[in-house]
Amino acid sequence: MLKRLEIAGFKSFARKTVLDFSSSVTSVVGPNGSGKSNVAEAFRFALGEQSMKSMRGKRSEDLIWSGSNIAPRANRAAVTIVFDNTKRIFPQLEFDEVAIERAVFRDGASEYAINGSKTRLRDVQELLASANIGETGHHIISQGEADRILSSAPKERRSMLEDALGLKVFEFKKQEAERKLERTEENVQQVEALRREIAPHIRFLAKQVERLDRAEELAKELRALCQTYFAIEEAYLRIERTATEEKLRIVSESLAVLEAELRTFEERVTVDVEGIKRSEAVRSCEKELDRLTGERSELAREIGRVEGALNEAKRRSVAVAHDPYVKVSRDDMTALRDEVESQVRAVEHADHGALHAALQTLRTAITAFFERYVSGSDDFMPEEEQVAHELAAKHLELMRKDTEFSESVAKARELLRNAREATMAYEETGREQNRRLLDLAEEKATAESERSRLASRMGELDYLYEDLEQGKREAVALVGVNALSYDAVQALPNEDRRAQEDRKRTMERLKIRVEEAGGSGEDVRSEYKEATDREAFLASELEDLAKSAAGLKELIAELDTELQKSFAEGLQKVNASFGEFFSLMFGGGGARLVLEEFAAPDEEDEEFEEDAQPKRAKNAKPGIEISVNLPKKRVQALMQLSGGERALTSIALIFAMSQVNPPPFLILDETDAALDEANSRRYGDMIENLSSKSQLIVITHNRETMSRAGILYGVTMGADGISKLLSVKFEEAVSVAK
Repeated sequence: MLKRLEIAGFKSFARKTVLDFSSSVTSVVGPNGSGKSNVAEAFRFALGEQSMKSMRGKRSEDLIWSGSNIAPRANRAAVTIVFDNTKRIFPQLEFDEVAIERAVFRDGASEYAINGSKTRLRDVQELLASANIGETGHHIISQGEADRILSSAPKERRSMLEDALGLKVFEFKKQEAERKLERTEENVQQVEALRREIAPHIRFLAKQVERLDRAEELAKELRALCQTYFAIEEAYLRIERTATEEKLRIVSESLAVLEAELRTFEERVTVDVEGIKRSEAVRSCEKELDRLTGERSELAREIGRVEGALNEAKRRSVAVAHDPYVKVSRDDMTALRDEVESQVRAVEHADHGALHAALQTLRTAITAFFERYVSGSDDFMPEEEQVAHELAAKHLELMRKDTEFSESVAKARELLRNAREATMAYEETGREQNRRLLDLAEEKATAESERSRLASRMGELDYLYEDLEQGKREAVALVGVNALSYDAVQALPNEDRRAQEDRKRTMERLKIRVEEAGGSGEDVRSEYKEATDREAFLASELEDLAKSAAGLKELIAELDTELQKSFAEGLQKVNASFGEFFSLMFGGGGARLVLEEFAAPDEEDEEFEEDAQPKRAKNAKPGIEISVNLPKKRVQALMQLSGGERALTSIALIFAMSQVNPPPFLILDETDAALDEANSRRYGDMIENLSSKSQLIVITHNRETMSRAGILYGVTMGADGISKLLSVKFEEAVSVAK
């Protein structure tokens, strides 16, 4: 039910004006030019009318109070329609009162609000459609537009009828379903395009995975061998390092004890000039010896590392002995190695002359080897042999330096021994202590030699540990981190060290085969899984979209069926009421609405396509034609009706549509202007009949029409150009008159 209309700054209503509609029939009267028709246009404006022509304007600024010599112009026009929603004419809103407001500003912007909350025009239209207040304005008939339904095109006339029958709600639902279906079909095309795009990549990855599957057995074998080798090698290095560190600790402690005892003996030397000289000579020799032994210890550690690398290089050269590119024979390499080791052993206890002879022999053997395999032929040395050669040369150089250090240490010891003997000779007493001193010096030399050997062993273990870590990194790169998934070994297996070396050679060969086969392929498998998962997701999404599209098509079909059914039933009811009202207005005759018929295409028309007619019949809806039969007058077309006859016919049709599906309110703006006295009474009777189903707001000059109103609003306009409102309730007026 319509409660009130609030107007502020709209056209001639400069000040806020409120019209109360507590009566079923409200009449608005006033002289021409007073602004009474602006009331009907205010309704149109608030309900979302977009045609400026329908509101007698050219631009939105024309709807705003433009000002006068007394009142300044307004910057905003606003109209609010308030409905009583206690009977839930708007079922989607749980408010007892619903206010729909529209405001327009001078910059052309419009704002819509429902109960004070800003919203879209679309939301307002859908809300109004749920209460049979549609877009066509069939419920607002303004002055001069009474016969608009007669002069409209058949399709527009059908739209007005559908609006009056309350079918716009179904149309909105159908349009929304069609939009969703369109978006769904677009999504289907996008998903299908994505599937086509990734299909070649999936096929390529599938072939890669198939090849990797064939290489997986090699990877498993390598993984198991790596686990065994790494576990044993870690245990070996751990045990060896622990034992070597313990021996090195014991030797270092023994050296510390010997050095302390030696210092004790030296402190007993008589403090005199000669004794001081001899003691200083001893200390000088000791410092020099300490320096030399320290440097030799570092050299020994480096020799140990080189020997470890050399042994590994020799093992690698044996592992690739089957390489078809290796041209150097194993016997020649073995002969060279034996010769080098023989000469090194000879050097260890040789005098200076023998050292030179041994070095000369080594130089001759190595020169002959290089002349044969490097300089003198086209054959080349494989990388492993080259590394072994370089390490052997470096080892020889280090051994030469070690020999020189050995000579220097021997000389330093000799000098120290001489200095100590001189000191002991100088002393007349303590011969036993002096002999002990000599024994301590020998023991210290032996301990220093052992410490040097142990340091060399630590260097070799360091190299083996680095080689183990490198092997782990290579294994992880080839077969993944599972190569390191093994239990620690606490005790070494009862086997020769060469068994572990054999494992390593086998492991190196497997690494080459796995690498040639493409490694573990975890990245490829992961990418293949992601691609297949993506394809499965797209297939599932496509299936969901297909179901959604089918559901939307089914919904659209159901809505079409409902629309056709409701339209047919509504058309039948409107025709019944139309005939009655028409007969009442004209004292006989009849009128009815008929569906427009499409003309059949000419079969000989070359431009006509075969599927044109079925397509048109499926998508196009026939318009509405009006057939009339006046009493005592033969009329072939609506254009043959006079102005008065057209007015009566349009009124009869408007009232018939309102009778079948009554809107909450109906606004009639001087639709009775062309009626004579007799027809005015009939018009008044119809108004009273309609008022039982819809609220009526009648803008009129007709006294008969005024007499049927419960509330009468008078609109006046003074010199300031502002429309003002006066209201009279007939019931109150009658009681006052009595």
